[in-house]
Amino acid sequence: MSETVVSLAPSAAARVATIAAKQGAPAILRLSVEGGGCSGFQYKFGLADATDEGDTVAETDGVRLVVDEVSLGLLEGSVVEYVESLGGAAFRVTNPQAASGCGCGASFAI
Repeated sequence: MSETVVSLAPSAAARVATIAAKQGAPAILRLSVEGGGCSGFQYKFGLADATDEGDTVAETDGVRLVVDEVSLGLLEGSVVEYVESLGGAAFRVTNPQAASGCGCGASFAI
């Protein structure tokens, strides 16, 4: 595990804890970056059973956010939040490295 360079907001930690409890799974959210989306890269979220070797881990209120080594370079300094609005509810990444993004916030460019 590496030093924390990404963070999980309390709103996201609470949502992950709720989802994990309903599924009987550990409260671990994995965030990764994949090629694709309308801006070049897209965020991928999923519950994880455990951390992997080389993962960077951030913890908030007992909930862990894990990021793999490959994705970390594109996510350094990012904050993951959970937001609810009239348009719906979703995890949102505030990424200081993103030069541009799409309207829905699911993809970005560097």
